[in-house]
Amino acid sequence: MEKQVSTSQTKEEYRSSSARASVLKQNSAQSGSSHLAAQAARAYGCASQKSTEELVTDYIPLVHRIVSQVASYLRPPLTRDDLVSAGCLGLVKAAKNFDPFKDADFKTYAYIRVRGSVIDELRSWSFTPTGTNKKLKELERVYQQLEDELGVLPSDEQIAECMSISIEDLYKLYESSRGHNFLSLHKQSEDGFGFNDTLPDESVDSPGSKLDKHELATKLKEEILKLPEKHKQIIVLYYQQELTMKEVAQVLEITESRVSQIHASAIYKLQSKLRIFDDTEQ
Repeated sequence: MEKQVSTSQTKEEYRSSSARASVLKQNSAQSGSSHLAAQAARAYGCASQKSTEELVTDYIPLVHRIVSQVASYLRPPLTRDDLVSAGCLGLVKAAKNFDPFKDADFKTYAYIRVRGSVIDELRSWSFTPTGTNKKLKELERVYQQLEDELGVLPSDEQIAECMSISIEDLYKLYESSRGHNFLSLHKQSEDGFGFNDTLPDESVDSPGSKLDKHELATKLKEEILKLPEKHKQIIVLYYQQELTMKEVAQVLEITESRVSQIHASAIYKLQSKLRIFDDTEQ
């Protein structure tokens, strides 16, 4: 009898011991799982931070590249360092906000954000004196008058002669006009369309909107083809090939200042045409 009781007690103790072991094992597994989850979360956080830092470090040259492309727009008190700082801020925001599930290519995503930050910084410092505004209005009137009379784009020499100013002064006016509107070809200005507006916007579903942009892109291409050969070359090299002014000068074997002058002339002519196109579509 004692042996039976002893056996029964032993079985009961075994069951109790097994139950406790099972509970301990389960708790241990849960604790281990939580610990691993916490480790994974910390590791992911570190990885994300490292990834962001690596993206910023890897794409710093892109900031300097973009600043070099728009450096010709710099006017005191704005400096190149100011543009680099603005571009770096844009790059940091791009690295933090980048979502690989939505934005497959970080290079393109970063380019858009950095360039936008640099352009915004330039535009925020853009202004034109009152006297220059009057000359720009006269330039617009003379340009339109000559084009109506000639039936083709007037040359810079013809415009300067009609305005009774030197060709150098005309180029200065072109530069002022470019700074005033802040080059629609980089970003939409207050007075007209820009190159970016000719690109399809996937977030806009309106067929009419897409058609307008297609028409504008077609019009822009037509007007570029009408430009003098050197003007066309500079537009293609600077915007399509994304060379800097210095690099364009080396390719065309002319001075950088001459590239800037021709570029300003080409942009004024294109802006004038796009503004007219905008008015006719209203």
